[in-house]
Amino acid sequence: MDNHFEMGLEELRQKLLLMASRAEAAVNDSVQSLMQRNRDLALKVRAEDDIIDQFEVEIDEMAIQLLTKAPLASNLRLVTVAMKVCQNLERIGDEATKIAKRANDLALEPPVKVALDLPRLAGMALSMVKDSLDAFVQRDSAAARAIVPRDKEVDVLNRDMHAALAQHMKEHPDAIERCLHWIVAAKSLERIADHAKNIA
Repeated sequence: MDNHFEMGLEELRQKLLLMASRAEAAVNDSVQSLMQRNRDLALKVRAEDDIIDQFEVEIDEMAIQLLTKAPLASNLRLVTVAMKVCQNLERIGDEATKIAKRANDLALEPPVKVALDLPRLAGMALSMVKDSLDAFVQRDSAAARAIVPRDKEVDVLNRDMHAALAQHMKEHPDAIERCLHWIVAAKSLERIADHAKNIA
C-alpha cells in the first residue's frame, strides 16, 4: 500500500480515537453531574461539546483528502466507514450534552425519590462504544457482530427505568417535570448504545 496513504490512514485512526475518548469522557461527566447534582460539571460538558464538533469537521476533511488518494476499493470502504463512525461519535457527544442539560436543571430542584441505576445503564452503553471502536480499529467483524445484540439489554433497562418513573409520576404529580428530566437522560443513554450499535 502507498506509504503516504497508510500514514494518512493511521493519522485518521488516531484522530478518531481521540474524538472517541472525548465523547466517552463527556458521557461519564454528564452522568456524574446528574448523580452528584453537580452543576459545574454539567456546564463543563455543555461547553466542551464544541470540541467534539470540531473533531468531526477535522476528521471529515482528513477523510475527504484520503478518499482522493485511496489506491484500493477496501481503502475507500475503510475511510467512508471512518466518516460514519465519526458522525456517530458526534451524536454521542450531543446526547451527553442533553444529559448535562437535564443535570443542570435537576440540580436546582429537590431530588426525586426513585431508585434508578443510571450509572449501570451508562456503563453498558459506554462499554458498547468502547468495544465497537476496538472492533473497528482491529477490523474484527466477529467482535463487531457480537456487540449488536447487547443493545437489547440496554433497551430493557431503559424501559424498566421509564416504568419506575411513570409510576412515581402517578403517585407524585408534583414530581412530573423532574421525572421527565430523568426519562430524557435515560433515553439519551439508550441512544448512545444505538450509536455504538451503528458503529459496530
